[in-house]
Amino acid sequence: MSTDLFTQEVYQPLASKRRPQSLSDFLGQQHILSQGKPLRETINSGLPHSMILWGPPGVGKTTLAKIIAQAADAHFESISAVLSGVKEIRAAISIAQQQRDAHGRKTLLFVDEVHRFNKSQQDAFLPYVEDGTVIFIGATTENPSFELNNALLSRCRIYVLKGLTLDDIKNIVTHSLPELNANNNSTLTIEEKALELLANAADGDARRALNLLEIAADLVPDDSSVLNSDILQQVLVGDNRRFDNKGEYFYDQISALHKSIRGSDPDASLYWLCRMLDGGCDPLYIARRLVRIASEDIGNADPRALEITLNAWNAQERLGSPEGELSLAQAVVYLAIAAKSNAVYTAYKAVMADIRSMPSCEVPIHLRNAPTKLMKQLDYGKDYRYAHNEEGGNAAAERYLPEELKDKQYYFPTDRGLEVKIAEKLTYLRSLDKKKKSEK
Repeated sequence: MSTDLFTQEVYQPLASKRRPQSLSDFLGQQHILSQGKPLRETINSGLPHSMILWGPPGVGKTTLAKIIAQAADAHFESISAVLSGVKEIRAAISIAQQQRDAHGRKTLLFVDEVHRFNKSQQDAFLPYVEDGTVIFIGATTENPSFELNNALLSRCRIYVLKGLTLDDIKNIVTHSLPELNANNNSTLTIEEKALELLANAADGDARRALNLLEIAADLVPDDSSVLNSDILQQVLVGDNRRFDNKGEYFYDQISALHKSIRGSDPDASLYWLCRMLDGGCDPLYIARRLVRIASEDIGNADPRALEITLNAWNAQERLGSPEGELSLAQAVVYLAIAAKSNAVYTAYKAVMADIRSMPSCEVPIHLRNAPTKLMKQLDYGKDYRYAHNEEGGNAAAERYLPEELKDKQYYFPTDRGLEVKIAEKLTYLRSLDKKKKSEK
């Protein structure tokens, strides 16, 4: 690469060299870029508006911003929210003002990872977006509804970009081989099986695909010109799929796991469990969520679910990874096929809602302990009926709720699993209450 100590060819990653320069070279995102779509028409008109590009890494957010600037013949100014603050924002705005005043030229200000800016930093853009000093394009991998303030969102249109398809990735890799060969003075080809493997491993991310291709190419023996799947597997060992712990993908996938279990689909439940584990999610976080699901979505329809999830959590803590993860898989399958009931969850929420919306209710006198003489004189515990001394161990018609809530019912068992028996028992107990009250 270098000719001597003082003259060097600057290395540029293949992904950077292969960045499309025009919309005709841009692959993917046809849902917003095909003929007739608003963003396509905006680019073709050369009159762009401020926008937020929201999508996963490596799908062309930065490239698209540059293409928009070129189509509009606008000065392209870029800052990264990871490395910048208000000082850098002001400097970029100053350059935009100079371009406008000295050359009559628009400036497209591209802000990468815009969700990293705090509220005050985001507010710094508002007057300049408002008066047209800059055309603002923010790129984010996080949900703008959560990460960007309303004032900025109201001035921008949001475009959602998707992960690239397998065919998109294959086309990008195939069309990048000549560039790679020119760099390395080689005639490298890639076998179909390896191309399929690379496209899957890229997980919709073009930058990832080209980085993996570049690394794998260096491992091809000098006496070969074929990149095969065996070589590619060496690069992919220990490689994780897109997950972004505690980010958008994290919450999407845990939501998918929870809903798959609730929907009694063991196959989908296992899939989302393994996706999260493969992405690097902490198995103990998943264990905690499974315990929650056991109570929220299964409850007394199958009380064994809670025991099984607690045992899986314990096994994960004792064994660690990867051995302990099989216990999580066992628990996930059990939860998925178990009888479902949210009756306890619903009852709990209803009780909490009443407690928070009503004045504090007094404990009925007969339910209070009377450890002192004064308390006895105040009738604490008077007329309390000890259930074990009653017929069947049940003090029929005894009142346990506060007077204000005496007829309230919160728990309604379902007709699924063990709750069928629980419902029968409650019906029987209530018939005894009714009978006892009629005798008074």
